[in-house]
Amino acid sequence: MDNLSDALKKLKITTTDSTADSLEGCLDCLLQALAQNKFMRNPCVDAGLVPPLVQLLNCKDQEILLQTGRALGNICYDSHTLQSQLINMGVIPTLVKLLGIHCQNAALTEMCLVAFGNLAELESSKEQFAYTNIAEELVKLFKKQIEHDKKEMIFEVLAPLAENDVIKLQLVEAGLVECLLEIVQKTVDSDREDDIAELKTASDLMVLLLLGDESMQKLFEGGRGSVFQRVLSWIPSNSHQLQLAGALAIANFARNDGNCIHMVDNGIVQILMDLLDRHVEDGNVTVQHAALSALRNLAIPVVNKAKMLSAGVAETVLKFLRSEMPPVQFKLLGTLRMLIDAQAEAAEQLGKNIKLVERLVEWCEAKDHAGVMGESNRLLSALIRHSKSKDVIRTIVQSGGIKHLVTMATSEHVIMQNEALVALALIAALELVTAEKDLENAQLVQILHRLLSDDRSAPEIKYNSMVLICALIGSEPLQKEVQSMAFLEVVSKLRSHENKTVAQQASLTEQRLAVES
Repeated sequence: MDNLSDALKKLKITTTDSTADSLEGCLDCLLQALAQNKFMRNPCVDAGLVPPLVQLLNCKDQEILLQTGRALGNICYDSHTLQSQLINMGVIPTLVKLLGIHCQNAALTEMCLVAFGNLAELESSKEQFAYTNIAEELVKLFKKQIEHDKKEMIFEVLAPLAENDVIKLQLVEAGLVECLLEIVQKTVDSDREDDIAELKTASDLMVLLLLGDESMQKLFEGGRGSVFQRVLSWIPSNSHQLQLAGALAIANFARNDGNCIHMVDNGIVQILMDLLDRHVEDGNVTVQHAALSALRNLAIPVVNKAKMLSAGVAETVLKFLRSEMPPVQFKLLGTLRMLIDAQAEAAEQLGKNIKLVERLVEWCEAKDHAGVMGESNRLLSALIRHSKSKDVIRTIVQSGGIKHLVTMATSEHVIMQNEALVALALIAALELVTAEKDLENAQLVQILHRLLSDDRSAPEIKYNSMVLICALIGSEPLQKEVQSMAFLEVVSKLRSHENKTVAQQASLTEQRLAVES
């Protein structure tokens, strides 16, 4: 303890007043004390030791730099508060500069990498890193490495840094992608544990780089880029890891209409369908999820929908209806919903598929998986809205789907409420007699009364609720329910609604209710 006190006193003296030997001795003493007792960290901080140590990072003596970095690392280890202090004191640009100057010194390089790995976990560090040449230095260092452990250490720094979009682009421009592709090429056929780990890390990092809009677009190069072509070649490989990374990469490239249209026109859909076909029976769930994600994104542009339907995408996706994995179910539902948007024929064909509709009704009750439940409801509604088909409505009624659409009308999400109300209005207009009993049992009239009475209901919800009320009074039992609940009073108040469309519909609805009463 006395030795530590002496070390603290000496280290608080400026570096100009201390010889290299005495500083090294103090630092040795400090490191020993910290190694023996982790509770010595707080006394070091309380004694104001951190600022002089940070100052010592400007020293030219490599041994002192190494000891100083280790001391700071020990003191600040596992403390986000102390690490934030270091960041605020400007330690990041200093360490990046040290890495560039002393890249031949293995021990100093390792010290810098350990420090970067700890600091990069903090969100506040990434902005500072983005203003340095860290990307260039790390890629330069990575290219020199042969040993797996050294590459792994650099990977551990690259992964958190690559979460920042600015740094993603810097890493791409510094040539990291070429390094990653080279690793994949060298390790793809190896069964060595280290190579398998490197393949996974490199391909995962590649996918991460594609999450940035600028870095993704730079690598896409209008669909003609060599990187895009190489990544595409991963999908037919026999490696599940590369299949996964390839499909995720396509999903990331498919984040704007231009890219999606180009890829669909150039045969990407068939490649993804072939991949899914390889994973139908006891397939890899992560690969299934990734391939479905890519197809869903590709189906967003209007011009792609008919092409993808013609290619048989719906049939391929339906092969996964048996899946019990919620992530796969979620993407399957989203893909089908995107495909049938404004595609009446496809919506009718799918809506008459009893196995699909029964599965949707089952998933509408998946309370443990809100995403699957929400998407099932939305697809059920979409089948009706886009097909406007009596056959589809009858199939959904027979499968017990009406109650779920009524429940959907009470969703906390306005878009889902609206989709449900539009679908219910079509049911009431086209097949009211068939659905009458289910609508009554689901207490639709009471729900509509609540939606119209609630001041928080969005204008479009009020409008569509009134349209639906007008359609429901064509049914004798539902008309009786409407009359028993004093709808006239609620609707008449809406005649003065600030939204003109709502006010006009309120007048029409009031007239209709008055006639029927």
